[in-house]
Amino acid sequence: MIVAFSVAPSGTPRPGDSGTQQQAEDGSVHDAVAAAVQVVRDSGLPNRTSSMFTEIEGEWDEVMAVVKDAVDAVAPFGSRISLVLKADIRPGHTGELDGKVERLEAALKNR
Repeated sequence: MIVAFSVAPSGTPRPGDSGTQQQAEDGSVHDAVAAAVQVVRDSGLPNRTSSMFTEIEGEWDEVMAVVKDAVDAVAPFGSRISLVLKADIRPGHTGELDGKVERLEAALKNR
């Protein structure tokens, strides 16, 4: 399966939380997102990050565990966390993180 997800904190970190992080004064959440993306990259699963989403490919349990760990990595940055998730569940298919894009590019060349 491929999961595309976006995770971001909002609110203020809870006082007294161990490892509490601060959000940037301009509202940017790049430090929190970096913490989440690091979890994904450390997972060893195929992944890709763009300006709005991170995609990860693997089996259901392993992908969802990484998403949960990414959410946990963002928790110190705010009192709330927003998670947007889209999944392409296609049993028996692997390598689709690149395969879908390759088929799209081929279709565009044939137009």
